[in-house]
Amino acid sequence: MQVFKFGGASIKDANGVKNLASVLNKTGQKNTLIVVSAMGKTTNAIELLIKNYFENKKELQSSLQEVKKYHNEILLDLFENVNHIAFKKVNTLFDELNRFLKTNKSPDYNFVYDQVIGFGELLSTTIISEYLNAIGIKNNWIDVRNQIKTDNYYRRANVDWKETQRLISSKFNTSILNITQGFLGSDKNNFTTTLGREGSDYTAAIYAYCLNAELVTIWKDVPGVLNADPRYFENAQLLNKISYREAIELAFYGASVIHPKTLQPLQGKEIPLYVKSFLNPEAPGTQIGKNATLDPMIPCFIVKKNQVLISLSSLDFSYIVEENIGEIFNLLHTYKMKVDVIQNSAISFSVCVDDIYNNLDKLLHHLKAKFKVTTDKNVSLYTIRHYNQSAINQIETDKTVLLKQLTQETVQVVTK
Repeated sequence: MQVFKFGGASIKDANGVKNLASVLNKTGQKNTLIVVSAMGKTTNAIELLIKNYFENKKELQSSLQEVKKYHNEILLDLFENVNHIAFKKVNTLFDELNRFLKTNKSPDYNFVYDQVIGFGELLSTTIISEYLNAIGIKNNWIDVRNQIKTDNYYRRANVDWKETQRLISSKFNTSILNITQGFLGSDKNNFTTTLGREGSDYTAAIYAYCLNAELVTIWKDVPGVLNADPRYFENAQLLNKISYREAIELAFYGASVIHPKTLQPLQGKEIPLYVKSFLNPEAPGTQIGKNATLDPMIPCFIVKKNQVLISLSSLDFSYIVEENIGEIFNLLHTYKMKVDVIQNSAISFSVCVDDIYNNLDKLLHHLKAKFKVTTDKNVSLYTIRHYNQSAINQIETDKTVLLKQLTQETVQVVTK
C-alpha cells in the first residue's frame, strides 16, 4: 500500500489535475490512496467567506461566487461536456454550503469555520475523482469524515485512533485506486472537524498507519525538504535524508514542509516518508526515516512571522516561581495560545506565542491583574537547527533582537 498526498499548489488549475494523473501513471495506481488538499488558494478564499459571514454579510455571496467561479473554470478546462456529472456534483456541494450559511444558528466561530472550510477539499477531490474516471483511471471517492473520527476541538481536533482504525480497516477496498480529502474528520455527532492548517499531511500519515502502508509520498512544488524556506532565504539547499527525530524537531519549530503531527504515526511503524516534486516525479526528493540525523549536515532555518512576544514581571519584584509559572501556562492553555519559546529569570518571564484563536486581548487582561505586562506584536521568530555563527549573523543582520536562546543544537531569536 502506498499513500500519496497532493497539496493545493499541485492542483491549482486544470494542468495540475492532469499532471496528478501523469504522476499516477508513472508511479503506479495499484494499492494506492491519494489524499488531496483544496485547490490552489481555495482555503484562503473560503476563510474570507467565513470572515464575511460573521462581519460583512453583504459581501458573503460575492465571496462565495468567487470560489464557485474558480472551480467552474477548472471544470470547463477538464470536461468538454458541460453536462458531465462532475458539474452536477460540484453544484450540489455549493448548494449544501449555501444551505448551511443560510440556516446555521451557531455563533461559535470555530464550529462554523470547520463546517465551511472543508468544502475546499470536498470540491477538489470530487473534481479529480471524476476527471480520473473520465480518462480511464477508475477510482473510489471516500468521504474522509466517515473514517477519521475526532473529538470536537474545532480547528485543531484530536484523532480518536481506536475508532478511526476500526472504520478504516472495515471500510477500505485496496483493489482500486482510492481518493479522499486531507485536513478533515468528524466528531461523534458527525459534525465536520479539521486537523489544523497543513493537516492534509497528517491525514496521509493516519491512513498509512491504519493501513500499514509501505510508504507515504508528499508531492509538492519544491524538489524535497529544503534547509530553508526559499521565500525568505536565498540559496536554500535540498536535504537528501532526514531522521524521524530530526524531522519532528524541524516540524515542532514550524518547518512548513511537514505538519508537526505527521511524523509520529509514521515513526511508530517505521513507514518512510518521501517529499518529492510533482514537476519532476522521478527525482529522488527527500527521504525521512531511520536515517542518520541529516544529510547533508548543514544549518536549517525556520521563520515564523506575526508572532507576539509577551514579557511579564512581578508587580512587587518578588520571584516568579513555580506557582506563578503554573498559573501563566494555565492561562496560555485556556486561551489556546501556541507557545513557541519561553525564557525566564528571577523576576521576569517572556513567552513568544502564536495567537491562532485571536484571544490575545482576553489573555492580556487576565495577566495584567497579577503582573506587569509588555507586548511586542508582529515579531518574527527565527529558529536555526545545527547553527553556526555565520548562520546566526545571517538572521540578526539589520534587525532588533528582542530575545535569544541557545541550546546545543538549536538557537531561537525573536526579532523586530
